[in-house]
Amino acid sequence: MAGLHAHDCTLLVIDMQAGLLPSIDGADALAGRGAALAQAARLFGVPVAATEHCADKIGATTPAMAPWIDRVTPKTHFDATREPGFIDSLPAGRPSLLLIGAEAHVCVLQTALGLRDAGLAPVLVADCAGSRRAADRAAALRRAAYHGIEVVTSEMILFEWLESADNPHFRQVLRLIKSV
Repeated sequence: MAGLHAHDCTLLVIDMQAGLLPSIDGADALAGRGAALAQAARLFGVPVAATEHCADKIGATTPAMAPWIDRVTPKTHFDATREPGFIDSLPAGRPSLLLIGAEAHVCVLQTALGLRDAGLAPVLVADCAGSRRAADRAAALRRAAYHGIEVVTSEMILFEWLESADNPHFRQVLRLIKSV
């Protein structure tokens, strides 16, 4: 993939749920970076979709992320692509799917692999994906890369979306970066 352009991307928030996040290593920083990325997505017209795994047990998407989400898909499969209609519900003409959320080694990784197998271009955002244990997160990042899934950071994405310091959103994005 040559670069991540806002007009080609969808931000996919995987299971950033109120009942799950407290057990995730570095949850506050994870939610802060995820919310900043989602706010920037809004500035650039990037759709933000989310999944909620067994929301009746784990709760809804964390309030830190909820205002920025366009659509939520409930799921019971760890791999969201196994939910009926999930892939068809993704915005058309946006081949790059930026994955953030929890847990990195379970639902985020399995969804990334499912998207790749469906012929889409998942991109795992390393600093916006978390697990209860750091070793599980690290293993997920290695396995994703091994299977050809691009691994980036939120700041890399933001500067690729900006393209130039002349971008009218530059100062707003800089404030978001500095806020986390």
